[in-house]
Amino acid sequence: MKKRSDTDWKRLATMPDRDIDFSDIPELDEAFFKEAKWRPPVKQSVTIRLDADVLEWFRSQGPGYQTRINRLLRRYMEVNTRALTLE
Repeated sequence: MKKRSDTDWKRLATMPDRDIDFSDIPELDEAFFKEAKWRPPVKQSVTIRLDADVLEWFRSQGPGYQTRINRLLRRYMEVNTRALTLE
């Protein structure tokens, strides 16, 4: 973001859901979900160098190790993106 926000992001991040005013946001009903289309993220094949023991550990967890690595990286990205907005 180029412009600094005046929003108190730390307060909002710790605010319980019950204290959030949703009155200006319409509730999503069956009609919305009937028309909604799920679009999964586009996957891109890449070559990445991992430490052998790290790769072996993920593989030892069974099939789907690449998906688990992707989920872990996504979670890291989300947490760090959120941390940047709280600064």
